[in-house]
Amino acid sequence: MIPLGSCTMKLNSTTEMESVTWPEFGGMHPFAPREDVTGYLELISSLEQWLCDITGYDAISLQPNAGSQGELAGLMAIRGYHLSRGDKQRNICLIPSSAHGTNAASAVLAGMQVVVVACDENGNVDLGDLQTKIDEAGDKLSAIMITYPSTHGVYEEAVVDLCDRVHKAGGQVYIDGANTNAVVGFAKFGKFGGDVSHLNLHKTFAIPHGGGGPGVGPVAARAHLAPFLPGHSMAQTELPNYGPISAAPYGSASILPISWAYIRMMGDAGLKDATASAVLAANYVAKKLEGHYPVLYTGGNGLVAHECIIDIRPIQKETGVSVDDVAKRLIDYGFHAPTMSFPVAGTLMIEPTESEPLHELDRFVEAMIAIREESRALAAGKWPADDNPLANAPHTAKMIAGEWNHPYDRELAVFPMKGQHRNKYWPLVRRIDSVYGDRNLFCSCLPTEAFA
Repeated sequence: MIPLGSCTMKLNSTTEMESVTWPEFGGMHPFAPREDVTGYLELISSLEQWLCDITGYDAISLQPNAGSQGELAGLMAIRGYHLSRGDKQRNICLIPSSAHGTNAASAVLAGMQVVVVACDENGNVDLGDLQTKIDEAGDKLSAIMITYPSTHGVYEEAVVDLCDRVHKAGGQVYIDGANTNAVVGFAKFGKFGGDVSHLNLHKTFAIPHGGGGPGVGPVAARAHLAPFLPGHSMAQTELPNYGPISAAPYGSASILPISWAYIRMMGDAGLKDATASAVLAANYVAKKLEGHYPVLYTGGNGLVAHECIIDIRPIQKETGVSVDDVAKRLIDYGFHAPTMSFPVAGTLMIEPTESEPLHELDRFVEAMIAIREESRALAAGKWPADDNPLANAPHTAKMIAGEWNHPYDRELAVFPMKGQHRNKYWPLVRRIDSVYGDRNLFCSCLPTEAFA
């Protein structure tokens, strides 16, 4: 299980992935003549129709190569729309404090001025502060960017009211589709107030994450923004007469068969079941960890959406164990750490998606509870603050094979869970100060004098 939050990847079936290896898809040039890509165009057309139906929008562009590009394309569509109406002054973009960092960056690249909107204690957009910021912006309001469900792991209960307020003031609503995996089959962005969204195909629709190769971040919009979606002069079909957002007409088209196969095989019922299972898995983890870790945000009924944020700050105050310690100790238990300190410093954001079976969720919960017990033992004085299983994690094979002078045994260090010796993941390196290298760059190569 890789329990990252916000940008989690789900497991990809062989059937979905296999077609990527076929030269008929992978070897096609993006500017090949129309008569050579009729199959591609059929696949693209089907996928566009399905994604529009799932999201409730009227038009979509598959051109953006990543969610960040999709964000920029969506905001450029809003900008183009306002300019076409003579509203040149509309350049203020409202962004909640819970937003992905790319939201603000995309708004600036689109020529907008970012104004941050506060969130309330439950993680929702503060409607009072929102109205204040709308009133202050006046006729300069261009758009609001929200994520639904939010990055805080809750469904914005007042999302329809929020959209209505922005529209009433002449603005457009951009809904970040990073968390569409918690919406598909139950709600549609374009129906409850969204004007434009990007979709992260790497989570909701099963492609690999763009950071390790080609990505796709389609941008979908309602009809009035459709003319301002990305176009391309070399496209094999007619696209909007608007500037491109990437070099190829349909972006990373070679991996679109993955999402096509995923949607085609899942069907309406399967997609809805996936959403329900993903939300259930996140709530299962949140409820199982209650009493051990505080869950930072929940909805009005005490439940989370697609992910839960557990707060390590009270535990650090009580025991001295930091979010870094928990993350590094999870490696000894055989887990990649959840997303750390985003969107709130000192927290862990967990999103299992629907891919993880119950036994794997239970194994992760067991590990988290065991780590909490270790922190309690540390607080009770069982080990020194600077020499304990948490502070020294992760433990490598080299470390336990050498001289051992720690106040806990080797077995607790590397086999903290029963039966772990049968299938142990061994980390290759110990802890590195994760920010020191970023802030203190140095060259480890030979000095230039050595080459004289």
